[in-house]
Order: sequence, then C-alpha cells, then structure tokens
Amino acid sequence: MLKDRHLDVGRLSVLTPPFTNPLNLASIANMKKDIHPKYYPSAIIKCACGNELKIGSTVESTDVEICSACHPFYTGKKKLIDTAGRVEKFQAKMKKAQTKA
Repeated sequence: MLKDRHLDVGRLSVLTPPFTNPLNLASIANMKKDIHPKYYPSAIIKCACGNELKIGSTVESTDVEICSACHPFYTGKKKLIDTAGRVEKFQAKMKKAQTKA
C-alpha cells in the first residue's frame, strides 16, 4: 500500500500526494490570532559605518556596530574594530612599558 504512494526514480524515492504529513491546509487556515509579533516588511538596520539595509523583521529598526559593507572578512581590508577604547589603552600601556625599560 505504501509502495503505490512512492515514485521510484533511480535511487530516489519521491513521495506523491496524499502526503503523510499530519498537518493539512485546513489546520493552517485555523491559526490562532494575535499571538504573533508584528512584522515590518521594510525594517531598517543602521550600521556605525553609515550603511543602511532594508529587510523584513519583527523589529522596526536596529543599530549594529559592523555590517557586510565594513566587516574585514567581506572587504578584505584589515582594520581594528574597537568600541570601548581597548586598543588605545593597550597602546598607551605598551608605550609606558617601553619608556621604563
């Protein structure tokens, strides 16, 4: 009985209707109302570099520190990404250590 629902295509077995999935279209039409977050089809992502991307999201706008336009992996340029001044602190500490020696 199960054999007649499958099409044998070489080593592949393709399932033909009726599908064995317990969900059907009637259950999809009866989804609960007001439980899903609001969807913004043109939400904006703003990067620190000034780049703006429009995507679909459940959040209206998002601010990010780095994006594909400025990330070193995608641009091929090496640059230090420092948000808390750690690099300057380290360089100052190294300069101070060199002057003592």
